[in-house]
Amino acid sequence: MAETLVVVSKVKKQVKDAGFRTGGDFIDGLSEKVAAIVNSAIEKVKADGSKKTLGKEDL
Repeated sequence: MAETLVVVSKVKKQVKDAGFRTGGDFIDGLSEKVAAIVNSAIEKVKADGSKKTLGKEDL
């Protein structure tokens, strides 16, 4: 299991409010996707130049 990058209680609440339950691997998978998005944004900014702050436009 990698580091959790989401607020588990908030994710579970949103899923529960929609009438569903989270499977045991859901949070791990979600954190992996978040990590991939963040890493992609970092690589994009590195390729574009010396900008040091990530913004919405970098997603």
